[in-house]
This record gives sequence, C-alpha cells and structure tokens, in this order.
Amino acid sequence: MNLSSVHTEINLPDHQLLGRGKVRDIYEVGDQLLIITSDRISAFDYVLDSGIPNKGKILTQMSLFWFEHMADIVSHHLISHKVEEFPNDLHPYADVLSGRSMLVKKAKVFPVECVVRGYLAGSGWKEYQNSQSVCGISLPTGLLESSRLTEPLFTPSTKATTGHDENISFKEMTDLIGTETAMKLREISLAIYKKARDYAGSKGIIIADTKFEFGTYEDEIILIDEVLTPDSSRFWPSSEYEPGKSQNPFDKQFIRDYLEEIRWNKQPPAPSLPDWVIEATSKKYLEAFELLTERRLEN
Repeated sequence: MNLSSVHTEINLPDHQLLGRGKVRDIYEVGDQLLIITSDRISAFDYVLDSGIPNKGKILTQMSLFWFEHMADIVSHHLISHKVEEFPNDLHPYADVLSGRSMLVKKAKVFPVECVVRGYLAGSGWKEYQNSQSVCGISLPTGLLESSRLTEPLFTPSTKATTGHDENISFKEMTDLIGTETAMKLREISLAIYKKARDYAGSKGIIIADTKFEFGTYEDEIILIDEVLTPDSSRFWPSSEYEPGKSQNPFDKQFIRDYLEEIRWNKQPPAPSLPDWVIEATSKKYLEAFELLTERRLEN
C-alpha cells in the first residue's frame, strides 16, 4: 500500500474555502457547495497526523451509494460527483477531486446530529453500566455489551464543529428546532437506520449505530454530509458477532482501540499511527465498502 498517496491537505487556490472540518473541506461554488473528503482521520476529537489511504474516496463513494439507496425515504443534497459536470474552473483539479468530492445544494443545516443506536456499544454501554439507561432512556436489566436493542433508540446530540458533540434530550432538541421538525427528523432517521440495518445484514455487516445530518433546501428536509460510513457508524462482521464483549470493528473503532492500548492521554500532541495500523484501517474501510455496495472503488 502506498502511504505516500494520502491526501490530508487539499487546497484549491482562487476558490473560497468556507470551512475545514476534521475530515472535510467545504468550498463555495456560486450558489452551491463543493465538499472534498480528505484522508484525514480523527479520534477522541483530535485529527491525527497520519492519514488513511483511500479513506476520502471510500467515505464519498459509500455516501453516494446510500443517498441513492435511501431516496425513497428522504431527498439528499447531491447535485453531482462527476468532476466533468462541475464548473469549468474546477476541472484543472480533477486529479485530486475525482472520487472524493461532491457538488451539493447549499442547505440550511440543523444544529443537531441525529444519532440512532441499534446495539449497546461505546458511550451507550458505559452509561448503561452506571444507570441502566442510554442518553437518559431507561433500558431493561441484564443487557450485555453489544446487545441488540429491542427497538433502535434515537439519541440526538449537539453538532460541534470542534471538540465533542454533547448528547441532548429529545425535549432539548425540540427547543432548538421545534417539535414538528424534531419529530420528522426522528422519524426519518429511524426509517433510514432500519432500512440500512436490514440491507447490511444481508451483506454480512451489522450496523450497530450511526449518525445523520439534515438541512433544509427550498423548504424541504434533505439528508446531507456523509451517510452510513465507517467514520459515522459502527460496522461489525455479523459472522463474528457475540454479545458480551466488544466486537471486531470495520470502522475507526480499530484506531480508538489502538490509542487506548498505548494509553494516550487524549491530549495534544496526538500520536502518529504505525504503518500497520494505517494499512489495516484502510483495508477494513475498503472491505466494508465493497461488501455493502458491491462496487469497486473509483479512482
């Protein structure tokens, strides 16, 4: 694997950079936006020095698949992912944009993350051990780590541009965006998750939890950003699933586990990842992509 081909910084001179997140760079292109997904990876709220080969292309192309797959539930912000259909002044950057960028509608973004949990893992499992609840929602006794929940839970959070998203109650969500809109986002989020969970299950992958972002465009709620990727979701191989322990991840939990093992104090500077962790993460992301989409990664 060529680690020198990683794209962690992508710059477009003479174009207006609106924002640079942990993974994505957003440029203004007239009345539209260009979203470029880099190979940067973050863990515990810090962007690591090491990039993951092909990560940006995998996240972009997996999101394209899900946008299409969920079109019967909710519209999305995608206009085009083909560089030849982008404005002419972006064509000189085709080599770096190809496969990892999307021209999208400029939506008004809701200030919440719509999290859906179908299994008891991560921070949910930690909370359950202390209070028998997840995000304040009471659960039955006797559940194990990685247990499948009887019904998926909708657990919104704030949308932080830096730092950590904070869990909020559904009431707090309604205070932010209104009761009717909050109920609609909950309904859409649960519908997407259930459809994705059932589809992924047929491909040998468990989607344990995930998060969505939404906005409005011309008074319509639309799905934005990334969808059901190894960065925004927990993916587990169903053939190895066994409640009562942590699972073998297809997602960036693999990197979190490594950072826990080396006992990083989660303060800057973030450590560099060894080549074997970088390569294994890239392979896990690619395997999840190919299993779910049944497509080859486009370069």
